[in-house]
Amino acid sequence: MGKNLTTREEDYSKWYNELVIKADLAENSGVRGCMVIKPYGYAIWEAMQAQLDKMFKETGHQNAYFPLFIPKSYFSKEASHVDGFAKECAVVTHYRLKTAEDGSIVVDEDAKLEEELIVRPTSETIIWDTYRKWVQSYRDLPLLINQWANVVRWEMRTRLFLRTAEFLWQEGHTAHATKNEAVAEAEQMMNVYAEFVEDYMAVPVVKGIKTESERFAGALETYCIEALMQDGKALQAGTSHFLGQNFAKAFDVKFATKEGKQEYVWATSWGVSTRLMGALVMTHSDDKGLVLPPKLAPYQVVIVPIYRNDEQFDAVSEVANKLMAELRSKGIRVKFDNRDTYKPGWKFNEYELKGVPVRVAIGPKDLENGTFEVARRDTLTKEVMSKEVIIDRVVGLMDEIQNNLFAKAIDHRTTHTTEVETYEEFKKLLEEKGGFFSAHWDGTSETEEKIKKETKATIRCIPLDDNNASGRCMVTGNPSVRRVLFAKAY
Repeated sequence: MGKNLTTREEDYSKWYNELVIKADLAENSGVRGCMVIKPYGYAIWEAMQAQLDKMFKETGHQNAYFPLFIPKSYFSKEASHVDGFAKECAVVTHYRLKTAEDGSIVVDEDAKLEEELIVRPTSETIIWDTYRKWVQSYRDLPLLINQWANVVRWEMRTRLFLRTAEFLWQEGHTAHATKNEAVAEAEQMMNVYAEFVEDYMAVPVVKGIKTESERFAGALETYCIEALMQDGKALQAGTSHFLGQNFAKAFDVKFATKEGKQEYVWATSWGVSTRLMGALVMTHSDDKGLVLPPKLAPYQVVIVPIYRNDEQFDAVSEVANKLMAELRSKGIRVKFDNRDTYKPGWKFNEYELKGVPVRVAIGPKDLENGTFEVARRDTLTKEVMSKEVIIDRVVGLMDEIQNNLFAKAIDHRTTHTTEVETYEEFKKLLEEKGGFFSAHWDGTSETEEKIKKETKATIRCIPLDDNNASGRCMVTGNPSVRRVLFAKAY
């Protein structure tokens, strides 16, 4: 088979990389730091995209598309924004190649751009330059736009899905007449993300706000959802930013109020990316391969025929095709794998590795008895079902498996969330146990930086649903108004 994975215990990082490649989700490309998303991986991303897109439209947003290139001068208009992204920008300086005397292809030095172009790391600047033309009066607001796009951030240390130089994402950019509306939008989108990640990906998240040093460059407030992976590291699953009037002032986006006064608009931006694929893999999968929640699995059910000769194959296929048609009529995504180039055992392993939620095997004995062997990917249990119950049972399994995956992930997070009082205890448990640590912090960036430097743990968020009990900072002993959430993170 050659499909055996490194186990999570042996080397979690290696297990993840092998799994992404062996399960046909993605692979490294000829461009350093960039990945090729393969059809099976892309099908999962498309399912995520379709659901998110529906949720965006239900909340009043429309899709548009903006240029990949951004004039360098746009970046210099919002100072903290350029500082935040300067080190990650890819820059286009020339627009032509030519053939040199030795026949090699070289950059044509005469074809230098008058102004360099940045390959978008995020689109605030080009979008706000556009919004200046779109917004004149309060009647033009709110402006609620999303785009599905690729962005480039020149990363040196890359990992498939989690951190690549080019990645796919969506970015919402909205303009509002009042501060309250913009804050409500930023909070709403954090809630949309949380709902999607929990209900569709079956990944529990903590909603919170970022500390000042962890905020998006140019934002006044960053809302986030944080998830916990099996190895005890956190993963930021989505962010939504209240941008105040920073970009409106930088790009002169004003509107006439009902009273005829000129005011700057209030802004938000929000996004999730293909990192969600990494979160999906790392939250549920095991040493045998992927485990996919039914709502996002490209196939929810796979039917594998077992036969010795053509006659048996025909008989089994007839039953399998009927089952497939019935399940499809109930909205279930089914694959009947009738390839004769692979043995059933190989197929069982293949679909286990690919995380298909339910596998149905049909052989000559099943035909005699009017039964089917049904195996669940999440619990690795098997059950023999009669043809009278199989349809209802398999349809019911979709919710059962989805809910079970979420419950398992919640359990893991609960056992890996620890309240700590002292810095010593924090450092000890961070190494021994990992996970989320709820601790008091004095609110200063100096203390935050010290903890990060000494332990590599960061403040993932200031949780929104906390009881805000005051205490003393675990490092300095200074007063603290509430606990925050620390973890090592991806």
